[in-house]
Amino acid sequence: MHFDAEFYVAIGFIVFVLGLGYLGVHKQLSAALDGRADKIRAELAEAKRLRDEADAVLQSFKRKAEQAGVEAAAIVAQARDEAAMLATETEARLVDFVARRTKQAEAKIAMAESQAAADVRAAAAEAAVAIAGRVFKADPQGTGAAHLVDAEIGRLRAKLN
Repeated sequence: MHFDAEFYVAIGFIVFVLGLGYLGVHKQLSAALDGRADKIRAELAEAKRLRDEADAVLQSFKRKAEQAGVEAAAIVAQARDEAAMLATETEARLVDFVARRTKQAEAKIAMAESQAAADVRAAAAEAAVAIAGRVFKADPQGTGAAHLVDAEIGRLRAKLN
């Protein structure tokens, strides 16, 4: 048999591998690989948990955004209702104000009409007294009284119109 360098390298390699096996290097390598696999599994689990948490937060924000939209629509609707109510109330107040002012104006007109009627009666009474005084001074017997009465009535009509 021929023992060349390759044979010794093969024997050395086999002894080296058996030495490593005797020392338990394969168990340490397996444990290190298992530890790394466990660490990767833990990182993957943590990443999945974080993703689930992020999804939950995202869904929460979407719900809050929808609620904010609904609340904004409710606020706008309430503002429109309040504006309509305020407009109706203002219109009612305006109608009431106009009615009161109209009533006051009508009362003032009626008072002015009654005052004018009283002034006309007073003027007519004064004119009648003046006519009667002239008639009795001019014709105490009453012979020309009809002519004077007609003239004074005409003068009175001219004054009143």
